Amino acid sequence: MLVSSSELSFSVVFYRRETPHQLERRKALSDIPSCRPFIHEERGGIPARMENRDAQHLSSKVPNRFFKVPNKYNPYHRAFENRVGVRHPSVKAIRAKFFKAVLGNFAILQLLFFTLFCYIFGTLYSQNAHVYNIKIIYTDYDGGVIGASVRAAYERLKADSYPTLIEVSAVGQTPDVGALRSDVCRRRYWGSIWTHPGASDRLSAALAGGSAAANYDPTDVLTFAWDEARYPTAADSSVLSTLTALSAAARVAYTSINGSGAINTMDRADPNAVGAYSNPWTLGQINIKQTNQGSRAIYNTLCIILILIQEFFYLAALNGMYAAFKFYERLYPHRIVAFRFAISAGYCFVGSLCVTAAIWIFKDGWEVGGGQFMVTWMAVWLFAHVNFLVLDVITVWVPLSFVPLGLITWIVLNVASILLPFDLVPGFYHWGYALPAHCVYSTQLDIWSGGCNNELHVNLPVLFAWELSGLVLSYLGVHRRCHYAVIAQEAQEHQFREKLQDALVFEKKRDAERSKERARRKEAAVGAVTTEDREREEEEAIDSAEARDEEDMDAELRREQSKSRAEMKKVQSNVHFGPSFSNPFGSSGDD
Repeated sequence: MLVSSSELSFSVVFYRRETPHQLERRKALSDIPSCRPFIHEERGGIPARMENRDAQHLSSKVPNRFFKVPNKYNPYHRAFENRVGVRHPSVKAIRAKFFKAVLGNFAILQLLFFTLFCYIFGTLYSQNAHVYNIKIIYTDYDGGVIGASVRAAYERLKADSYPTLIEVSAVGQTPDVGALRSDVCRRRYWGSIWTHPGASDRLSAALAGGSAAANYDPTDVLTFAWDEARYPTAADSSVLSTLTALSAAARVAYTSINGSGAINTMDRADPNAVGAYSNPWTLGQINIKQTNQGSRAIYNTLCIILILIQEFFYLAALNGMYAAFKFYERLYPHRIVAFRFAISAGYCFVGSLCVTAAIWIFKDGWEVGGGQFMVTWMAVWLFAHVNFLVLDVITVWVPLSFVPLGLITWIVLNVASILLPFDLVPGFYHWGYALPAHCVYSTQLDIWSGGCNNELHVNLPVLFAWELSGLVLSYLGVHRRCHYAVIAQEAQEHQFREKLQDALVFEKKRDAERSKERARRKEAAVGAVTTEDREREEEEAIDSAEARDEEDMDAELRREQSKSRAEMKKVQSNVHFGPSFSNPFGSSGDD
């Protein structure tokens, strides 16, 4: 078998078993002086005679097979063919460039991911030290010892790791539960806690025994309202647990403030009075939207990440189909823009439906209805299409080698903006208000809590600003792709024409040289040899001429390829259609 490779300085390796045609071919090439130094025979799998440095280097690096498996049973039996060592001149020429590229990518990726890790950990840094930004309003409708106990308990618990309690005195007023709930619903406060009017007097009467003790209700003393749907995990730890701790500390403070007086007035023979003393109140709560299902933990993490990845993969597939069918070279730009918008809108429409349906399938008793399903679907649809456009812009205007870095950066920035409420993160991260993920998650909180946490006046304008900006830049990107697609097509056609012209010139030159060679040999061989010898010499001469022609043609093609490669590199530096996947469900536009 004859194997030749330009990477091995055109060295030719003849293996041990040669067919008659290969033997004849080798003899013909032996007549060519330029090929003679590179010819050697292989015996027993290792070349027996090395006549140049390249052949010696090649043979020294061809290992014996580890397992003597016949070729017909080894699907990769050609894996060791045409291989060179790392010290081969052809490898030495590119080795420095290779390691430079490896180290460059190594440094860029390590730096990027280190920065992203620092960024996302920074959002969680000193979370407990920012709990004081959580505002809770306390309204004292009682004005008695219970209110004093709550204030004493807060003074003892007050710290940076505890919410700020803002007290409002409303002694003698009737509690307006709707107004208290509205303070939480309008995001003015994270929670609202109040003491009921006359709670201290009812407790004192219950300690004295009798009907007051029998009718005493410990839940009609201290109550708080909160919305668990608003960042459920953060609300559980920063609101529910802290107010529960406040109630427990207030009971201890009540014992310290009024313990001796209560014992002296308590009817110890009345079990109801003793029960009122041991359990003076039970903290009541009004949860605007109970959200305790397990899947709540990923609404602001994995759901957002998967939506972004979903859009990126389809964008890559769409780019691959547009390139395969050569739409950028065939269709008008405004048609391409219309098609891409329709396809992307339809894809995001169905994708957002699937996401919303998955949330509802696994809601696990979460009380949300059909109307909320539809509005959630529309919000996710807008968010998905915004990200499709943003990723499309990234793939157009960012160099192709940096597109994956842009994707992971966009994902981390969006997720970091909704991991925690901005009340619990450093102020530097508050710019996340402008990111689509924060806007859509805030809108979802409004939907799921039945109209509470309403920030639509901020979220919708921001989302539509992203949408319009993405449409404009994507529109320009399509024109850019079409422009450079035409330039690339013209460069390819010019390259083909040049190759064809060079091939025709070379063919004419070769024919002329062959004619001269035959004429010369005929004149020299007249009357000197028989017809049979003359034909054999002519065949040998033709073979030698063909070998020289092949070498000349190969050198000429290499020069042309080097020239065209430089031209194409200049064109390709300005145009790329973004990351693309091949179409698994159809053929290309040329079929």
